[in-house]
Amino acid sequence: MIDKKRKFWTVGQIDATGVRGPHEKELEDISNAKCPLFININMNVLQKIVKESLGGKIENIGFDEDWTITIEFFPEVNIHMAYSYFGDEFGDGIEAEFKFYFSGEHVTLVPGEDSATYIDIVMDFIERLLKNKEPFEKDYDKKTELMEKVLIQREKPFEVLKEGEGNKLAEFLGAKVWKTSEGWRIKKEFFPKMFAEITWNKEKGLNISFSGDNLNNMSSYHAEFLGIFIINHLLRFITIHNENEDLPDICYIMFSRMFTKAKGWEHRRR
Repeated sequence: MIDKKRKFWTVGQIDATGVRGPHEKELEDISNAKCPLFININMNVLQKIVKESLGGKIENIGFDEDWTITIEFFPEVNIHMAYSYFGDEFGDGIEAEFKFYFSGEHVTLVPGEDSATYIDIVMDFIERLLKNKEPFEKDYDKKTELMEKVLIQREKPFEVLKEGEGNKLAEFLGAKVWKTSEGWRIKKEFFPKMFAEITWNKEKGLNISFSGDNLNNMSSYHAEFLGIFIINHLLRFITIHNENEDLPDICYIMFSRMFTKAKGWEHRRR
């Protein structure tokens, strides 16, 4: 029986394109690539990884799956990775599959682009831990060209963030938020003992850094993406709490098509 206490969405519904979208194909490819890792897996090992390294849990959400990994992306933005083993009953060499579901009050704010990439990062992280492999990139103090571009593109909306919104922002993001004399400081634990700290200074602009005892288990390349997702969610907060402001265009490309349709906004792509 499906858990009726929670409403579940698929990435196709969130993308709301009316046709099979690219993120559905992306998630299908992730399933095909990663499922062999989980056939005959030691569940005690998997449960330890999910709980201690991802801050998630293994449960059953009622889709006839064997088990589901549930991780909180942001408060009220939950990712469910439902695994089912059925053997090679169709003769196509595919013995198992993952189906991906999304739940939470704010989950339809987040576009499939961010959610699918997040799932890919999680699966890569689990695979490396299972195989006891170190990440290739550990340049945590360096910024890629992508990150430098992101910081410049996304700094202006912070000008409209009001001091009285700090507590609501902390709750929305699941982070610690400080109003400083120069601007804002926001620190979020994205996985256990892995932190992204975002600062906005009205003179120096937007910046980000990473820290934590477990950070060296995460690829710095993937840590950057997780930091970008946090900044994107910050912009969602700024946008929905300042709808009457003349906001930069970058604010309106952070949302899913489902959300922009419901709001009656023109949907804009990145």
